[in-house]
Amino acid sequence: MNIIEYESYQEKKAHVNAAFPYTTYPCSIPLDFPEVPPHWHDEMEIIYIKKGTGVISVDFKDFTGSKGTLLFIVPGQIHAIRQKADQSMEYENIIFNLEMMKSGPMEKTTTDYFGPLQKGQPVIPTVITPSHEYYNPIAACIDGADDICQRFPKAYELAVKAQLYLLFHILFAYCAPDTKETVKRHELDRIRSVIKYVENHYMESLSTCDIAKEAGLSESHFMKFFKNTMGMPFIDYLNDYRLTMASRLLLSSDDSVLAVAEECGYENLSYFNRLFKRRFHMTPRQYRKDYN
Repeated sequence: MNIIEYESYQEKKAHVNAAFPYTTYPCSIPLDFPEVPPHWHDEMEIIYIKKGTGVISVDFKDFTGSKGTLLFIVPGQIHAIRQKADQSMEYENIIFNLEMMKSGPMEKTTTDYFGPLQKGQPVIPTVITPSHEYYNPIAACIDGADDICQRFPKAYELAVKAQLYLLFHILFAYCAPDTKETVKRHELDRIRSVIKYVENHYMESLSTCDIAKEAGLSESHFMKFFKNTMGMPFIDYLNDYRLTMASRLLLSSDDSVLAVAEECGYENLSYFNRLFKRRFHMTPRQYRKDYN
């Protein structure tokens, strides 16, 4: 199981509803996760902070958000969430497939608006805070969609799409960035492939050599590239990812600590316990007891 499946744990079935691919679910840092590691997906994501303060990274740029902050993550953008110091943060995740917004392939809403977004082009702002001139009408669209999804009235799908169309109208008409940020797309593509590989294979025995081959680089070049891009050595990132998955498994299952360790790629229990205690400042058993 990968970070996307865990992140959408509470509304997993709705998340994969092909008939209407739109879902909303609440999350909390650090109660649900100590952090959400860097990841990406093909859907559009909106993060709506409801309480507290946290740090959201989008394509390796950090944003500190507090109550009311909205973040718009376009398909393919690498994003992560973590605590700010010892503060907590409650937020709402809204995830939907942009295909539901598009018309014909040559229709203007597709070619000028949703097509570029679906290709990962950040042609709308990443962050809207409560001090923004258009914050209130933007937040009203999201609140309106939330209210509809609480009640599920007849033909609610049309009402949700109406709110989304109005939301994107405001973003494109009044909030689009004046200049496009220069992003090294080939580097992002390469790191995306590494992140996805880790998501799908973290429970296996992995080496730096294995990942370097996946990235199409020599081992020494990969180690330098990964540290420069992610800000940490690959082994540290792999352990962080495995330990995050282990912490969630400890709370969501009754599996033994040994079984959790093995499921997250650790064959040596004492090594797992040592890494876990270094990361969370308590043993896996104590973590399960305290947070449950």
